[in-house]
Amino acid sequence: MFAAILLSLSLCSEAVWGVNQEERLFKTLMSNYNPEIRPSKSYSDIIDVHLKLILTNLISLNEKEETLTTNVWIEIQWQDYRLVWNQTDYEDLSLLRIPSSLLWLPDIVLENNIDGQFEIAYYANVLVYSTGDMYWLPPAIYRSTCSVGVTYFPFDWQNCSLVFRSQTYNAREINLKLTTEDNDKVIEWIEIDPAAFTENGEWAIKHKPAKKLLNPRFTEDDTRYQEVVFFLIIQRKPLFYIINILIPCVLISSLDVLVYFLPAQAGGQKCTLSISVLLAQTIFVILIAQKVPETSLNVPLIGKYLTFVMFVALLIVTNCVIVLNVSLRTPNTHSISKQIKHVFLEVLPPYLGMHLELSEDLWEVPQGKQKKDPFDMKVKVEEYVLKTPRSEMMFECERHRHGLKRLPFRRAGHDIDIGTTVELFKSLAHCVPEIKDCVDACNFIAQSTKDRNDVGSENESWNLIGKVIDKACFWLAIVLFTVGTVAIFLTPHFNRPPEFPFPGDPQKYTPE
Repeated sequence: MFAAILLSLSLCSEAVWGVNQEERLFKTLMSNYNPEIRPSKSYSDIIDVHLKLILTNLISLNEKEETLTTNVWIEIQWQDYRLVWNQTDYEDLSLLRIPSSLLWLPDIVLENNIDGQFEIAYYANVLVYSTGDMYWLPPAIYRSTCSVGVTYFPFDWQNCSLVFRSQTYNAREINLKLTTEDNDKVIEWIEIDPAAFTENGEWAIKHKPAKKLLNPRFTEDDTRYQEVVFFLIIQRKPLFYIINILIPCVLISSLDVLVYFLPAQAGGQKCTLSISVLLAQTIFVILIAQKVPETSLNVPLIGKYLTFVMFVALLIVTNCVIVLNVSLRTPNTHSISKQIKHVFLEVLPPYLGMHLELSEDLWEVPQGKQKKDPFDMKVKVEEYVLKTPRSEMMFECERHRHGLKRLPFRRAGHDIDIGTTVELFKSLAHCVPEIKDCVDACNFIAQSTKDRNDVGSENESWNLIGKVIDKACFWLAIVLFTVGTVAIFLTPHFNRPPEFPFPGDPQKYTPE
């Protein structure tokens, strides 16, 4: 029992003595320490400051504001000769944690920030080793500028960077370097901890190199002479835009071609459908305008496509108006030539896969193959009236009284002498006025029938020409829409992220 009490007292005394050693060391180190003074033994000494960036989350890239938001840990190491102690004097105490506000800091800030927050988010304690080595790992959420190229949106990739430099010390006072590993290999990349890293749903990291850059425009006395830049080359994952924007846009735009399946005379319905598609495309233009930056330097790929399909829709509306105008033409307003008939009713239809059933009245066939003329029909009607047995019975007695003789007629339609018929009509006109009235009525009916046939054939010709124009424009629209769509969306195939981060440099800047 007594031995246990002694053991516990000895342990407590050692614990108290250990705390006192840390406190004693802290007071000793801070007694004459001035955090405003650079830790150099002489003015010409240059302090080496090592940087390393640990990425835990690529939060977002706002294309509209051209802002990259990242969650990182920035590791800063340097040496302070004033904070060196002998471990044996402090019971092998090799590490001391001191608030960063009490120590000299190299004032490393994110130069290309966009929100005015140059500093870190939380000032963590600095780990001080007995050799004077300083290790500081503060967390930060940085919002940096990133110039966004929208030429191939949404099949694009971006090259963003985080630029770090000292805000108060130049190259003659501190030397910025990248951190080295235990084997003296420089860590020339952004480090990612797989256990802590959260993958972004829109962007995939392709390259993450790091470099120290010297700006030749400035001298070593300028703080802008040296800087450490961490690059993030990221590629967009386009699946979201393909499903929610591209596919609906292509499907809606393809409805423009369906207007050609309506009759050529249905111009009003065609124009209504085309304008409805045009309005739907305008909605997509507004959606894209809200996403991409307001810049005149580049036009996004999907913006080019929407402009193209809107132009196609405009052409289709124009075509509908032209086809409707042609289809509704009449002989009273327009005349049709043989050349137009030949081109649109003979030459083009076979190439367009059309089979036109043309009526006999559409063409004037050569001599010897003349179609039945209405005047011939009139002659046959007159012959029929004259040859009717009823007429012969009616004028059986009168023809002998007036010296009329029966003419030998053949069957109707064979070897009729029109001159003889006309003379006969004149003779009959003096004898029987009723027959003249009947013949005049037949002539009027025949002439009216001929005029209606002529008008109907002209209308049918214009209607067929409208159908041919409509079919030709249908194939042109199909070819234009297909080729344009394929050509526009094949261009991102040539816009892939580079195989190496820097042109002409075969190094990939990745851990082996």
